[in-house]
Amino acid sequence: MSKIIAIANQKGGVGKTTTAINLSAALAEAGKKVLVIDLDPQGNTTSGFGLDKDEYAEKNVYRLMLDECTIKESMVKCENIPNLTVIPSSVDLAAAEIELIGENEREYILKNAVDYIRDDYDYVMIDCPPSLNVLTVNAMTTADSILVPIQCEYYALEGIGQLIHTIDLVHDRLNPRLQIDGVVFTMYDARTKLSSEVINTVKENLSAKVYQTIIPRNVRLAEAPSHGLPINLYDSKSTGAESYRNLAREMIA
Repeated sequence: MSKIIAIANQKGGVGKTTTAINLSAALAEAGKKVLVIDLDPQGNTTSGFGLDKDEYAEKNVYRLMLDECTIKESMVKCENIPNLTVIPSSVDLAAAEIELIGENEREYILKNAVDYIRDDYDYVMIDCPPSLNVLTVNAMTTADSILVPIQCEYYALEGIGQLIHTIDLVHDRLNPRLQIDGVVFTMYDARTKLSSEVINTVKENLSAKVYQTIIPRNVRLAEAPSHGLPINLYDSKSTGAESYRNLAREMIA
């Protein structure tokens, strides 16, 4: 039975897409069969795996949501990453909110599609947009749990309360199995006292599980997306690569 995890935080710039790309790649490297769904109209997860968004304009998650292709037609195998498949995104997805108005059970469109193939994978990872809209709600009705990346910066807790409120609402009204998988800290800078203070503050104020692995601020990690590669392929020995491997091991355990 697969585990479906939505990576969500309505605050942008917290390392959500970086985590979606590199955690998925680390899980695949560990021998797990992984499907990554890019549900963010920016499509950064798609390009982060070296896929050309224009090439898949007719068969991607947007077309899937509009029932213009099947889920299997929308899948793209990553040639350089065994065990990993991606459902790409495009900027057209931004219009989905309006185009799905009036659709019956529009909150379950993605879930109904993923149910067909979920048993084919060990993990299904969904990269959510940095907002609480119909796309994020679709991710939450599909997922078993939510992974919340939090950056080690001053405004770390901003918006987390609203996110947890939304998760609770979806749990109560749409998806009773949904829970918070845990919190992962990103962009940690060992040179600053602030990073440690943020971690302590979050631990004191959140009852959710906190992953022991902390993702550091790392130049190689920042460079990797521009080369269309996850960090374990771009620089396998970097601290960023090792951190995501550790996070993958924690998740598997």
